[in-house]
Order: sequence, then C-alpha cells, then structure tokens
Amino acid sequence: MSVRLLPLVALLSLPLPAFAEAIRVSLEGRAALGEGVPTLLVHIEEPIAGFEVKLKRSDGKTVELKGGGKPGITRRLALEQPEGKFHYEGELTVQFPQGTEPGSMPLSFDTELYGPLKLEVRREDVDVAARRVRFTLSRPAAKTEVTVLMDTGKKAFAGDVDFKGAPAGTPLEVKWLPAEGKVMRISLRAFDTSDYYTGVDLFPWQVDVPHEEVSFPSGRSDIPPSEKGKLDASYKGVTEALNKYGRWASLRLYVLGHTDTVGKTEDNRELSLKRAKSIAAWFRQRGLKVPVFYEGFGEQSPAVSTPDETAEAANRRAEYIIAVEDPSLTNAPFTPRWRKP
Repeated sequence: MSVRLLPLVALLSLPLPAFAEAIRVSLEGRAALGEGVPTLLVHIEEPIAGFEVKLKRSDGKTVELKGGGKPGITRRLALEQPEGKFHYEGELTVQFPQGTEPGSMPLSFDTELYGPLKLEVRREDVDVAARRVRFTLSRPAAKTEVTVLMDTGKKAFAGDVDFKGAPAGTPLEVKWLPAEGKVMRISLRAFDTSDYYTGVDLFPWQVDVPHEEVSFPSGRSDIPPSEKGKLDASYKGVTEALNKYGRWASLRLYVLGHTDTVGKTEDNRELSLKRAKSIAAWFRQRGLKVPVFYEGFGEQSPAVSTPDETAEAANRRAEYIIAVEDPSLTNAPFTPRWRKP
C-alpha cells in the first residue's frame, strides 16, 4: 500500500501592512500524519529584531510562536495539531531594531492533517460471479483506477471509475463486463479528493489440489512409510499447481485435516490437527518452497453429514488448498488459526 503527499504551498492572502517589505508569510497547509505537520513559513526580507505569532485554532486551542533571523532566512513554524481540518485566526507582530515601532499583520488560514487513507474491502464484497467489487474509503472519494486481469493474460477492465467526491464511508462499487477466462487479480488504486491515494491487489481464487488420502492408523498422526507414495504423488500435483499459478502472486499451501464422528468432538479436533501438521511438515521436509500452514477441523466440517459415532471414510480426509491469502471456507465451524509446521 502506498500514499503520496501533494504539498500545498499557498501564499497567505492578507492585507499588506506598512512593513510588508520586511517580512513575508506563506503556508504549507496540508500534511500527512507521520510525515509532517502543517507549517507556517516566515520569510525575513529586511533586518528585524524578531517576530511573534499568536493564533487561535478553531477548536479553541491557542498557539504562540516566536522567532527571528537575518535577511534571507525563512523560519518554519510547525503547527502541531490533531488529524483533521482546522481554521486559524490571529496576528503576526514584528519588532524592528533601533527603537522603531513594532508592526502587526492579521493571519487567517486553514490547515489539514491527514491520517492514512484507508481502503476497506470485505471478503464478501468481492463477487467474481457477479463481476463486482464493493469497498469503502476513509475520506471523500474522487476516483479509483481499476484493473481486472484474467488468466488468459487479457484485461476484463482497465480504467478509471469516477466517484465524484462521494463522502467517506460510502459503499463504492466497480463492475466489469464478461471476459474469457478466470479472474486472477483485481487491482484498485483509490484517490481521495485531495489526490492522496492508496491501493490494494485482490486475488479472488484458490486451487483445491486433487490427491489420494493418507491412511493413518487409528488414533495416530505419524505417517506410515507405506503411505508416503501417496504424498509423493500429491507433491507433484501441488508443485504443478504452484508452477501454473505462481506467476500471478506469491502463493501458500494450506493443509486442512478432518475426521469422522467416531469419538469425542474435542479428541477428533486434536487428532485432525496433529495429522494435518504431519502432512504439512512432510511437504516442507520434501522441499516445498512456499509457506505451508495447517489447521484441524475434526468432525465439525464433514464432507458427508452423518449421525454421531459413524465411521464414514469420506470424512477421514485432508484438503490441500493453494491460495494467495487465507482460503475462503464455506463450512468452517470456527475461524481457523493457521499454524506453520
């Protein structure tokens, strides 16, 4: 995610007092949180003894700043403030050398301190079948640059969507026309009305790798030597999928363990977790280079619904899923806690 700051340097529009040739004031009124603060610039053009700035901020806070210097010097007066927009009213007083009467000029200006621009996309708001993505922006939205890339290498959409200053938090939507192939990446680069931007890449897909199930002895989680041939075949299928889809993004392998309903629910959960860990560890030891994660769901996410204490072979299984981000699970009984072996 990236953010760009376009600094605003605006000469203050003020009535010019008699000493205007001695001092000049300008403003850097816009700043991003963590990168700076709005700043008042006092440019000293002729000899002065010093100056003082007294301001009142629109939230009631008073600000007093002093400085001085030789001709040619510019004093930068940082205006520390909370995030948001503020108005300042006040005056600048200049003291001159050799007993000359001081002079003053009114000050009136606005500043803005931006926090990080946030783009939020919920998983359920990415609807590839409907060719639609919804999201929100933390500040008024000007436009979003959108690219929808297919597995054919062609783009289903590449262009700007104008949101015309829609208020912060407004549900925003981009859509695209039908295109051949599978959506591999949706890129959003959203701009607020001050030309700050932030972006995100979405990868709304995952690959379930077909494989032959490893048979474990009852109550055990260590992989029998006789079953390692199945894992060798699975490793080949996993690497083929990684080679096919790895050009789109950095990938991960997720191993999900499941059991039948024979035994206690908590025992089955623990057993499925240990078996998934054994398989995940085997893939790592075999030399798989991508990150590998595992989780156990026990009897709580069956492939075939059965009564309790039913020894259904189809439920004693594992899933191997390749994805860019944590996979989308339609029947997950709880939020997975993905672990590394």
